Amino acid sequence: MQVDILAIAAHRDDVELTCAGTLLKATDAGYRTGILDLTAGESGTRGSADLRATEAERAAAVLGVRERRNAGLPDAHLANTEATRRVLVEAIRHFAPRIVILPFPVGRHPDHRLASELGRDACFLAGLARYEAAGTPHRPHKILYALAYREDPLKPTFVVDISDQFARKMDAIRCYASQFDGAKAAGEIFPTGQDLYSLVDTQNAHYGSLIRARYGEPFYTDETVQIDDVVALKVQSM
Repeated sequence: MQVDILAIAAHRDDVELTCAGTLLKATDAGYRTGILDLTAGESGTRGSADLRATEAERAAAVLGVRERRNAGLPDAHLANTEATRRVLVEAIRHFAPRIVILPFPVGRHPDHRLASELGRDACFLAGLARYEAAGTPHRPHKILYALAYREDPLKPTFVVDISDQFARKMDAIRCYASQFDGAKAAGEIFPTGQDLYSLVDTQNAHYGSLIRARYGEPFYTDETVQIDDVVALKVQSM
């Protein structure tokens, strides 16, 4: 199942909160997308692993992803080990993505930080011809870090305009009623007094405002972005 973009996250619902609009926009443009959830969410306070699996299937249908896999790693106990790296290497070789979206490497949830580190290491190792793991060697071209809900003094490398996709992003998020109905915080999202759905709207509207759009999703790359046509640059300066 070869895809153009693979989003890797620690828990079912992480992708929906951070980069669902970008996946939807890619699908709308004809690209193939996939999701790899590393854990089943069995340690979560709300719901259950089985219920979250059902919710994840519904959300995947809304997002139009080609395939959604679960790595079966232990929730709240992620670790970057030889064994877990091999699991991700085999998944990356299976999806063979050009672009991989990872969680930002800083966060209050240990699983989010470990998922980022583990994903980056596996992206490199997956391209080694002599690395012993199933599948044909493949190394993704680009790693993007989802920067949503961060408070770090770090400016996004770019923001994706998801104004046309935001309603469907919210439909995907609402699939996780067990996690979000009545909630005021989740993962890296701190409470403000709003219900979680309103808070997601506020946050995505903020990111959109940075590029003079209604809604947006922010990303960071370690590499400098290349621009070939400065005349075509968007976002008005003054």
